[in-house]
Amino acid sequence: MNDALVTSLMQNALTTLMWIVGPLLIVAVVVGVIMSLIQTLTSIQDQTFSFAPRVIAIFVVFLIIFPWILRVLTTFTASIFGDLTPFIK
Repeated sequence: MNDALVTSLMQNALTTLMWIVGPLLIVAVVVGVIMSLIQTLTSIQDQTFSFAPRVIAIFVVFLIIFPWILRVLTTFTASIFGDLTPFIK
C-alpha cells in the first residue's frame, strides 16, 4: 500500500464520518443554544436542564436518520471491499 492510497482511504473515511455525525452535531448545538437561552431567561442553573433535552433530541434524530446512516456505511464498506486489489500490493 502506498501513501496516496492510505491518504485517499483516510480522506474517504473522515468524509463519511462527517456526513454521519454532522446532523447529530447540528441538532446538539441548536438544542444547546435554545436551552441556554431558556436557562438565561428563567435563571435556572440546573445542569440536567440543559443536558437531558439535548440527549433526547440527539436520540430522536438518530432514530429518524438511522436508515440513512446504514445506507451510507453500507455504501462505504462495499466500496472498500468491492475491490481489494489496491490494498494487496
